[in-house]
Amino acid sequence: MPKLALLDPLMRLNDTTRTFFEKMGQLSEGEEAQRFKDLLNPQKSAAAREYLAINEPNLYSMLHTSISPNTIQGGFQSNVIPSEATATLDIRALPDENMPEFYELMRKIINDPAVEIVPNAGGRPQGVPVSITSDVFKALEASFQKVFGVPTVPLMGTGATDMSQLRPRGVQCYGIGAMRDDEDVLKGFGAHSDQERIPEESVYKHLQFYWNAVTAIAGARF
Repeated sequence: MPKLALLDPLMRLNDTTRTFFEKMGQLSEGEEAQRFKDLLNPQKSAAAREYLAINEPNLYSMLHTSISPNTIQGGFQSNVIPSEATATLDIRALPDENMPEFYELMRKIINDPAVEIVPNAGGRPQGVPVSITSDVFKALEASFQKVFGVPTVPLMGTGATDMSQLRPRGVQCYGIGAMRDDEDVLKGFGAHSDQERIPEESVYKHLQFYWNAVTAIAGARF
């Protein structure tokens, strides 16, 4: 486990993540904007990645396949050395990650014949990137601009989503959430917290956004 904790896979961007960091570099200010620009500069990206790893782990996790040892079990009594132990790793893979090759990389890093890597048979299908130039995405961009007056910044989510079951079947899926309450978020309350909520005004704007987006998509020729 300590060896895997030191694993720092090479940064690999796709259309979505590259566009995200490019736009964040344009929309942010000062040091933050420069940091996003440096991330895309091979000569400066190392320092930018290190900053994100320490201060913005949610953004850092978008740069590569990540590993988190979330469940570790071994032994049954404090004075008995366990004969075996297991660790369940949460692997968040990039959409184009070759998992057999990644498992082999893990075996080389562990370098211990007594350790066996067993993939979870109940895992999700391999991720499939969606287009950020499609007519659907353009309709979403137009609706964001019309209702909220803001540009659209595509984000590659690193959490679980039911869309992962549909994308491998050719369905272009985009996750859209209602505007969050920044006041609560800054206090430490976010999604799934015991104070999860959004302002009433955001609900109305969200419905207006969907109405504009759905009618535009329905009226487009595909």
